[in-house]
Amino acid sequence: MSAATYLNQARRAAGFSQRELSCRAGVPQSAIARIERGLQMPRVDTLERLLAACGFELRLGPTRGGGVDVSLIDHWLELTPAERAEGATDYGRALDRLSNARPVVA
Repeated sequence: MSAATYLNQARRAAGFSQRELSCRAGVPQSAIARIERGLQMPRVDTLERLLAACGFELRLGPTRGGGVDVSLIDHWLELTPAERAEGATDYGRALDRLSNARPVVA
């Protein structure tokens, strides 16, 4: 999600107009408008100040879907439902064999 979207959603959730947010955060209303339209990328401290004035905070976290191998998803979606069911059954059988296998002693 972009800074523009975060700011716009936070401002609206707080029930503020751009002018009211401008007064509360000490940022010109014209700058808020440019940020919300995606015409200006705010510095982190400015975005934090604007969000705080709306009662929100900026948090960093992992990207949704980060680390997911999309090629595997694409492969499974290319299969017919019957092929997917067969593949899932094969995986289940393999797991059963592994769980019932005796440990190898070296």
